[in-house]
Amino acid sequence: MSAEFGGRSGLQGKISQWLRGRRPKEAAGDGGREDLLLAAAGAGLPLAPAAHPAGYRCSCDRVGCPTPARHPVSFAWQTQSTTDHAQIERWARHQPEANFITATGMVHDVLDVPLQAGREALRRLLDAGIEVGPVAESDDGRMLLFALTRGTPEDEDEWWPCELDCHPETMDEHPGLRWHCRGSYVLVPPARLPGEDRTVHWVRGPEHPLPDPLTLLETLTDACARHAGEVSDHAGTAWPSRR
Repeated sequence: MSAEFGGRSGLQGKISQWLRGRRPKEAAGDGGREDLLLAAAGAGLPLAPAAHPAGYRCSCDRVGCPTPARHPVSFAWQTQSTTDHAQIERWARHQPEANFITATGMVHDVLDVPLQAGREALRRLLDAGIEVGPVAESDDGRMLLFALTRGTPEDEDEWWPCELDCHPETMDEHPGLRWHCRGSYVLVPPARLPGEDRTVHWVRGPEHPLPDPLTLLETLTDACARHAGEVSDHAGTAWPSRR
């Protein structure tokens, strides 16, 4: 298995040399949060502030928030999202507890899979020498693989909006592969989830170039199908199909 695969213990080692050398006193004070956010922005990922945990609940005032600490704080998040370092620094310093989301479908898409299926697929991809870009793990049991966006083809019939597959507000309906594209977002590391010591963290940092998502898709869907079959066999129920 590749030395780059391993979880949060190697977090700082997976960020490029230029990142580790920037403002060490500031990084030491916040666990490197600001530098990690700037590294993501430097890789072209547009960011916007998001809610954060308030104990086991969400910092927003929505009763029964369906995605606690996982959603943007502004309804204008798509136009607000930016890679501007000065703006991100202001947000990070004025909102020290905030998570950040990255808007997909602009520069990058995200292939979001069950954690065990993702780990299996990542091993296979790396062993086969296939280029894999940034990868994050979430302690709620998901792996996020960042890739180039599919863009908007000339024939819109060849393209589907995110709502048909993995809209963040209805993500529980999609226990297999979710393709976050135009109109969606994911949390960008470092992020905190409700509960004790639950985070979203890099496995492979944003210094890795974004790959073509189609080079990852077959391996990911195969791993997800096996994972779905194992869960279905264990539960004795049928696995929901993708729309």
